[in-house]
Amino acid sequence: MLSVTQFNRSFLHQLFNLAHDLRIFAQRGPLNILSGVSLASVFYEPSTRTSCSFTAAMQKLGGTVINLSDMGATSVAKGETLQDFMRVMERYSDIVVLRHPEKGAVQNVSRFMRKPIINAGDGTGEHPTQALLDVYTIREEIGTVNGLTIAMVGDLKHGRTVHSLVQLLSLYDVKIRLVSPKGLEMPPEYVQLAASKGIDVTEHSHINHVIAEADVVYVTRMQKERFADPAAAEAAKGSYVITAQTLTKAKPNMILMHPLPRVDEIHEECDLDPRAVYFRQAEHGMYVRMALLAVVAGKA
Repeated sequence: MLSVTQFNRSFLHQLFNLAHDLRIFAQRGPLNILSGVSLASVFYEPSTRTSCSFTAAMQKLGGTVINLSDMGATSVAKGETLQDFMRVMERYSDIVVLRHPEKGAVQNVSRFMRKPIINAGDGTGEHPTQALLDVYTIREEIGTVNGLTIAMVGDLKHGRTVHSLVQLLSLYDVKIRLVSPKGLEMPPEYVQLAASKGIDVTEHSHINHVIAEADVVYVTRMQKERFADPAAAEAAKGSYVITAQTLTKAKPNMILMHPLPRVDEIHEECDLDPRAVYFRQAEHGMYVRMALLAVVAGKA
């Protein structure tokens, strides 16, 4: 499971229905769907939600987890290549989840592996499981994805979550509004891909241009760790801040999303607004990843 380009509407429909069912079953008590199945969780970059939700998902399904997040304490510190490291880890597990700072690294190493591997984020490339949980969140919170206008706001150049999300939303009948500071626009290949699928996609410089028409406002932070020039990252900081005042211009049934972590893009006063769903969004991620693991393990 390497890229959102692998998915079609039929798969998404089945996966989201499974996630919905597992959400209900998990609230009733432990499940043993993946009893005897092990997951190697390998994170070369810091992670909270993705790493912990995969661990929680596996445990709720009755499986076990090998967690590796401090790569300095592994043989990587001795110079071991990613290829060799991952070929060893698959010997100890049934499924491998990998996050790596290099774009395309997960796809490249998958060629050498015999066990299923899930892309948990590759640099500025993709974050396919985040896109899945984002679309699932929209469906759960609004009831549908088709017919919606979805605004993406922030650092769209470096944000791998929005790169995957644009591609996945291109499978639906939606309108996409892209809002970013100058120099941090969505890479043109993703804009062109959406347009080639018949999606109404436009680019804007300010949230006020789109807030009134948006059914979903998806905010992402400035990815300062991916800026070549730290001064440029500092200059872009705070370009867009969603406040309670901003939300007065939005639809009453709009939803406000964020992949988290939040820095200063959404003021804490927005947390009290029922349209703010980002913490539920994080919870939805656990159920989507439960469904993914069940599918990848051949148990669904």
